[in-house]
Amino acid sequence: MGAPQLEVFSLPDTLCRWAWSRKLNPNYKKVKEESKAWLESFHAFPPKAQNAFNRCDFNLLASLAYPDASAEHLRTGCDLMNLFFVFDEYTDVCDAVEARKLADIVMDGLRNPDLPRPQNESIVGEITRQFWLLARKTSVKSAQEVFIETFDTYTTSVVEQAEDRVTHHIRDVESYLKVRRDTIGAKPSFALLHLGSDLPEGFLLNPLVECITTLTIDLLIIGNDICSYNVEQARGDDAHNMVTIVMNSMSLNLDEALLWISNLHDILVDWFVETYDTIRAELPMLKESDAAVAYINGLGNWVRANDCWSFESERYFGQKGAGIQSTRMVELLPRVC
Repeated sequence: MGAPQLEVFSLPDTLCRWAWSRKLNPNYKKVKEESKAWLESFHAFPPKAQNAFNRCDFNLLASLAYPDASAEHLRTGCDLMNLFFVFDEYTDVCDAVEARKLADIVMDGLRNPDLPRPQNESIVGEITRQFWLLARKTSVKSAQEVFIETFDTYTTSVVEQAEDRVTHHIRDVESYLKVRRDTIGAKPSFALLHLGSDLPEGFLLNPLVECITTLTIDLLIIGNDICSYNVEQARGDDAHNMVTIVMNSMSLNLDEALLWISNLHDILVDWFVETYDTIRAELPMLKESDAAVAYINGLGNWVRANDCWSFESERYFGQKGAGIQSTRMVELLPRVC
């Protein structure tokens, strides 16, 4: 008898109408090697786990997300993506109490980068300290302030996610989006879109800018969750994923849930485009600030960057990413726990 056939499902082609095309920072290879060597120097993972981490190529994500950044600012982006996922890996195996301790260590490293870290502390503290010590050298004060504030919110949300994981709590769509908008780490990532330039005063608090920022985050959540669902459900770690949330709260099967999510994504794309056009036409700050224009376009590019990285790295699809990106067909992995 042959091996049993695996169930196959289809990924919705969510960005078929997206205006931003793939663009890669020309400094990718050089800066990737620098950031990779820096992270590996901490020995945050055993060799086998480090190799798996490297295949995810978070430096590629940064290089797609910040295609026009200088080499110095791209280094900040690469280091940040690596820090995100080290913190993610460490807190994924923690309860809320331990996750809170790690969150406090990270935030203390950000707020006090000139101070040495305590002995016997988690290495994530020193990684954070060195990341910020370098990053702040080439970033304006306003961007630094936004980054620290939003990174604090991010780490706190990860603690909340850890609590959900321990208690096996599956949220409904609304409450999931509320916490996921922070656990995805988009807000501190967006701070890097204006590292070298001050945005106009009040720009980020403008209702239209707040709206398009939230829309971008929701598009990133959907893009990430539909791609990560397969590997997460296989290891029994899919409770913090929109696919599972929709299936559970609406009593839908996988195909039905993906269709519902795809329809929601289409609505959000239309809303994003409408808001983008309104901002370009009506917001005076865009006519006065190149940094503001770059920020808004950077949000659109982030959506494309995340999608490309999901298929080009080995994070979610191993070496099959290019084929799956083309066919949209995925074999449902057997659940191993």
